[in-house]
Amino acid sequence: MSSGSEENLKMIDLKTVGWLGTGRMGAAAAHRLLDAGHPVTVWNRTKSKTDPIAAAGATVVDTIPELAGNDVVFICVSASKDLEEVVIGANGLLSGDLRPKVVVDCSTVSAESSALVRERAAELGVAFLASPVSGNAHVVAEGGACLIASGPREVFDAVEPFLNVLGKVAVWAGEEEQARLVKLAHNLYLGMMVQALAEVTTLAEKAGVPRANFLEFLNGTVLASDWVRKRTPDLVALDFTPTFTATLLRKDFDLGLAAARREEVPMPVGATVHQAIQAAVGLGHGDDDLLSLYAVQAKISALKGEDK
Repeated sequence: MSSGSEENLKMIDLKTVGWLGTGRMGAAAAHRLLDAGHPVTVWNRTKSKTDPIAAAGATVVDTIPELAGNDVVFICVSASKDLEEVVIGANGLLSGDLRPKVVVDCSTVSAESSALVRERAAELGVAFLASPVSGNAHVVAEGGACLIASGPREVFDAVEPFLNVLGKVAVWAGEEEQARLVKLAHNLYLGMMVQALAEVTTLAEKAGVPRANFLEFLNGTVLASDWVRKRTPDLVALDFTPTFTATLLRKDFDLGLAAARREEVPMPVGATVHQAIQAAVGLGHGDDDLLSLYAVQAKISALKGEDK
């Protein structure tokens, strides 16, 4: 982004908001902006999925370029190639003569794709902020999400009021793609934590301790966390209704371990958990919640009655 564009950005009062991608996460976040009084225009590949947010007051458009008239456009998509397609593709956000002032991407994607989109946007005088979100759709809806952002500091400062609506904290990490690595490190840790929980819970159960009792004890110790406490009822009930799927977790481990190789950082625990996630996907849990790692651990441990 040119210094002239950054100077112009400081003088712009960002008011109108576009939201591209209204899946579980995107819809929850866009709802928060609506509830805060911001006018929001949305697009989603499957238009019927925009019905609930349209009922809440959002304007729905038929094509991505129709979002470009907004001051700032947020994006929430599943994969790196999706980000490239919806922003710099032939029919993407920046394909027409009308362009937003700022693009904020809340997806979890590779640093390479993010840098490519950032470069193309800068060539067109559009500011770009990488701002992935920590928290599932329920957490976002409750205002408990955390956002990590990277890009020019002037861009972060201009967008920060919106980020503070989306979550309880927004942290600036640097001028380039640092936010991408932070989010991948976060999701690597999440996967390692869930696999560890699956292993120790299975061990206790196979030794004769009821799953609910073991988790009640664990949640009272210094090893407890808000995430485990919140997900304990689901694990006790073996409810794998997706909040974050095993397939999406595998994608983030693919990206995170690739980043570790580039940085020459060994990750023996992460590499092992990567294979456990692959096993969950291979056994048909790809569209289930990441708690389905427990189902795999129970199965390979021959835990009777826990073969869901």
